[in-house]
Amino acid sequence: MIEANNPEINVDELMEKVREEVAKRQTKLFSKENVNRQPSIGINPLLAHQIQAFLNNAESKSQVRTEFPEKLNCFPFTLSRRLQKFVLRLYAFLFKEQRAVNFSLIQALRESFTLNQQLSEQIAALQAQLQLIDERYIKNHIDIKNDLAQQQQLINCILDKGKQGKYRLSELLKSEQLQSFINEEKRLVDSFYVALEDKFRGSREEILERLKVYLPRIEQAKIGTQNLPILDLGCGRGEWLELLRDTGYVARGLDINQVMLYQCKTKGLNVIEADALTYLKSQPDASLGAVTGFHLIEHLPFPVLINLIEENVRVLQSGGLVIFETPNPQNALVGTHNFYIDPSHLKPLPSALVKFMLEHSGFEQVDIINLHPYDESFKLSGSPVAERFNEYFYGAQDYAVIGYKP
Repeated sequence: MIEANNPEINVDELMEKVREEVAKRQTKLFSKENVNRQPSIGINPLLAHQIQAFLNNAESKSQVRTEFPEKLNCFPFTLSRRLQKFVLRLYAFLFKEQRAVNFSLIQALRESFTLNQQLSEQIAALQAQLQLIDERYIKNHIDIKNDLAQQQQLINCILDKGKQGKYRLSELLKSEQLQSFINEEKRLVDSFYVALEDKFRGSREEILERLKVYLPRIEQAKIGTQNLPILDLGCGRGEWLELLRDTGYVARGLDINQVMLYQCKTKGLNVIEADALTYLKSQPDASLGAVTGFHLIEHLPFPVLINLIEENVRVLQSGGLVIFETPNPQNALVGTHNFYIDPSHLKPLPSALVKFMLEHSGFEQVDIINLHPYDESFKLSGSPVAERFNEYFYGAQDYAVIGYKP
């Protein structure tokens, strides 16, 4: 009816827009792809603006006309103003009831649009709560799985030791075997440390993205082949090994955390349970293309670190490189607080010190790369003092030192 009497108002088009938006919202909110992602609340702002514009235009057209339409403002209607007023009054009288119907329909559409927005927001809020519950469930599931893996390792150790002692308790209590059990007891914290990293280090996807900064160095050095593989010390959850494998490089990693090693093996990564320094000492001279260690050196006593760097020089091929990433104590928040969230950290290492250690051991072209500053929203502006404050409190949270064997 509206379209027939006032062709400038297209109610069918308006209703179709509302139907499409409702269908789109329902599909989006309940699709599988949206389960693991925070839902957007309400209708798309651009589309909402368009629908509101349609409604406002329709509402204006339903009002009593006080002026002639532009397309009718021509001869013969322009001959007399009285004639124009008479035609407008006649038009208003003839379509009085139609205007009332039009206005009612428009108000109904506006209320329906508002109700749809409210329902969309309520559905989005409910889905956000469900997502939070799912995340908690997944986290608990991962923690339980890690604990079970740790317990399985301990049970296997007990069975192996029992077989060695011919199932006799007296054999198990020999000093050598007793020390082995003590060492296994220390590994009870492995699953705790995995949970700690999951909480504070960042998600696997985030770490994979961060590590891409090192790929150009690997490519330039022409390493990561069968003859010159890459060794990752303290490989942890294996993000670097996974990135290298997916990029086409040959690499292996080692760690002493059995839960992390289990996670790496489930992803098909080449990992070994071994102490970093002990393993390096077992490798032939000039047998590796690169040695890497991400958030490793801050765990090592100073004499061990010196020895580790010297072994790196020995096992690397000429032109090979070493990469160590560690927390940046020049950032005051890192050096006084964040660093100590990990109870296995010994002491922060200034970048100038680590650079000197590599150069003193024989590495050349040693570079320092500052990494992972705070988001710009944290930073102050407006004065040189604010800039200096940003540098020491919201600057790089980590740094990498990279050196090449001559």
